[in-house]
Amino acid sequence: MVKSTMMDLYHERNEMFDNLVEKCLTSGAIDQNLYIEYDVKRGLRDANGKGVLTGLTEISDVNGTKDVDGVKVPAKGELYYQGYNIKDLVSGLSGRKYAFEEITYLLLFGMLPTKEQFDSFLAILTDLQELSSDFTRDVILHNPSKNIMNSLQKAILNLYSYDENPEDISVPNVLRQCLQLIAKTPLMSVYAYHGYRHFNLNENLVIRTPRKDYSTAENILNMLRPDGNFTELEAYVFDIALVLHAEHGGGNNSTFTTHVVTSTGTDTYSAIAASIASLKGPKHGGANLKVQNMIAEIKKAVPDWTDMKALEEYLRKILNKEAFDKTGLIYGMGHAVYTESDPRCEILKECARNLAKEKDRMGEFNLYNAIEEISIKIITESRRVFKPVCANVDFYSGFLYSMLGIPEELFTPIFAIGRISGWSAHRLEELVNKGKIIRPAYKYVGYHREYVPIEQR
Repeated sequence: MVKSTMMDLYHERNEMFDNLVEKCLTSGAIDQNLYIEYDVKRGLRDANGKGVLTGLTEISDVNGTKDVDGVKVPAKGELYYQGYNIKDLVSGLSGRKYAFEEITYLLLFGMLPTKEQFDSFLAILTDLQELSSDFTRDVILHNPSKNIMNSLQKAILNLYSYDENPEDISVPNVLRQCLQLIAKTPLMSVYAYHGYRHFNLNENLVIRTPRKDYSTAENILNMLRPDGNFTELEAYVFDIALVLHAEHGGGNNSTFTTHVVTSTGTDTYSAIAASIASLKGPKHGGANLKVQNMIAEIKKAVPDWTDMKALEEYLRKILNKEAFDKTGLIYGMGHAVYTESDPRCEILKECARNLAKEKDRMGEFNLYNAIEEISIKIITESRRVFKPVCANVDFYSGFLYSMLGIPEELFTPIFAIGRISGWSAHRLEELVNKGKIIRPAYKYVGYHREYVPIEQR
């Protein structure tokens, strides 16, 4: 009798909740024609997809067009960190250790370091890497989340409680906090992953402390792998991947979030946690997982990876919303700014090619390459796009990580590990320039109504 009553109550409440959902859907629906009527820059973009200018920065420049007689036309993509072309930087760092750390210095301080400056900077970062056993046990390993980005966000917010001066937003204090986050985020991410696997999947728990003589890339591989071993090429391509994810202008969603939240005067931990929340989204930092899932479906549908005709037929099905997740999107293709090419993708593709040779996975690399070429062709043919379509950085990054043995749960946290350097640079830039609180406008398109007492409704 009691059980029956509880079930009846549940179904009654469930029906009420469904009714509330329906009201929410109808109440929140805005006439889509109004966006055109009022010339609303949806997603802060112009009608041609270009971002609306909302601020100024010296940290990085992202170009996908060139000026020809006063007209912007598609061009090979270019990315500059503090005025340096990313391809020149990567070329100059070839064969070097600590590429990510050197680029972090550049992003934060606007110049490439001398050997003496870099040695001092590196010593500071390595000293800040350590996490106390109390923090690791009580914060990171306690109640671990399935999504490591949530665990990372929780850990970053908890660092506030371990900071003697968390609310001070003076440049010296914020720089100290940012350097700590850059140094500690790799550990917090890897430990959170191990904790989840141990407590939820009953795997052995192995927590390895970072080595002072290892780079960020080397330490992540060392802490992730049971034997701690890696090849020189593995460490190098991973280092370059971190470099390529470290920064991408002030307009990307998570970096813009850094600026928006920083402009309120809030503390560093809250600002970076907000950026983590932004990056977690599948339209942003989680995009390479979508690529991986899509490729897995393609492998099932087209067992012969050399059959170009079958590949094209299946990709057309994806494009026509008949296959995969039926959104009509070929993930990893296209970019808001880049047109003819994404320089990060070009560099990462070459890294993936070299690692595939070492790992004897050239068959898979050739599959990715074929999908890229076919996708560009059929997207251009089937849609009247106003600009060329190219593969973006997410297309090859997941494949590269899989060859490095990095689990999918860490794909987006790896993005965050790299991007915290850029977020930190932008937070400091916002504070140095003492900007106003960022407050874009939303136009009200509802109705004004008179209040009616509940008894009369």
